[in-house]
Amino acid sequence: MNDIFALPTGPLADASLALVRKTESAPIADHSIRSFLFARLLAEQEGCLNDAAYDENLLFAACVMHDLGLGTLAAGQARFEVEGADLAASVLTEHGIAAADVDRVWEAIALHSSLGIADRRGLLTYLTHKGVFSDGGVFTDLGAAMLQQVYATYPRPADDRSVSDAIVEHASRSRAAAPPYSIAAELLRRRQAGE
Repeated sequence: MNDIFALPTGPLADASLALVRKTESAPIADHSIRSFLFARLLAEQEGCLNDAAYDENLLFAACVMHDLGLGTLAAGQARFEVEGADLAASVLTEHGIAAADVDRVWEAIALHSSLGIADRRGLLTYLTHKGVFSDGGVFTDLGAAMLQQVYATYPRPADDRSVSDAIVEHASRSRAAAPPYSIAAELLRRRQAGE
């Protein structure tokens, strides 16, 4: 891979990134871009780039749009993961993406926060999940040097709480947005308890 920081281009990639930048805060949009870079690096490290199931355009769409449910288009009437998946599915459908691929991206986004499930639902969902949580510091498979290269290009502010704050804000909109035992419900509970 010549430039690990070169983002995909084309109608779908451009529309996905433009929507994210328009509807999400800058720190969350940058988190989404870093998630893609980590996912692509993991795919390269694990030898998946030539796998028939690997599609960089779908991976970019899934990673970049995985937090649309935390942006201004989300109604707060369902889990942020599901609202984001629904919004992303609309973008893909508008760009003529095949229904089976729309469903793959929907699943990758809807399950991106599901530890123990996402890594068993196919390559796209696995890489999306690993990319997102690599940026969160949960997975460090890439090593410190590679992580630092990504953070040098797309910095993450120290003690950044933008994602957790947005999840709590979304969760506080309705009971359906924070169902019991979800990440949203747990973050909301902690915030209300002053933890």
